[in-house]
Amino acid sequence: MAQINAKRIVLSLFALILLTAATAKADTVTVVGVDTGAASTATVTCTLVGNTFIFTVTNTSPSGSTITGIGFDLVPGDFDASDNDSTGLNGFTGAQANAVPIGSSVFSFTDGALGNVAHGFGDTVVLDFAFITGSNFNGGNVGSGISPGESATFSVDSALFAGMTEEEICNAIFVRFQNVPTAEGSDVGVANPIPEPSSMLLLGSALIGLGGYVRRRMKR
Repeated sequence: MAQINAKRIVLSLFALILLTAATAKADTVTVVGVDTGAASTATVTCTLVGNTFIFTVTNTSPSGSTITGIGFDLVPGDFDASDNDSTGLNGFTGAQANAVPIGSSVFSFTDGALGNVAHGFGDTVVLDFAFITGSNFNGGNVGSGISPGESATFSVDSALFAGMTEEEICNAIFVRFQNVPTAEGSDVGVANPIPEPSSMLLLGSALIGLGGYVRRRMKR
């Protein structure tokens, strides 16, 4: 009987570990410039509630680099050369919340054609929607962008988010930097996922504890 109960406990612990691993979410990413690296950086925190995606972008660049465009390519490689479709997915609505400091940035939303993404991406990236400070993703007004140390929050609604995860959307981000204090002068940053330390620690501790428990039971 004791052996059966031990097996039940082990199975219960294992199920708990699998549940913890399945529900752990990396909802924060760092963004690093593909050409200028540490000169063009940001953090992005994301939340998906139903069909509403909310994200906050904080410009963590050391100086100068200003964010003038924020776009998402949810389905990589969705450019259709046969009909020159460079608009990607359509059917999104978006808005910007107050920036911090309030009024320091002014972005407009569009899910239409946003132009090629420069800095090595070209036609390989088709942005499905974006917040921009100019006529397209690669343009933009530095005076209306997010300066180093500032943050801005945005929300996007679409039934197309059904079936997508928070992480998938957040990791699809492309950030346009201008006024970069390097020879390049501008750059595009992409996401680097950050794992949740607390979730990883919990999972590791549980596995260690489970292994020790099993060894003790086997010695009896």
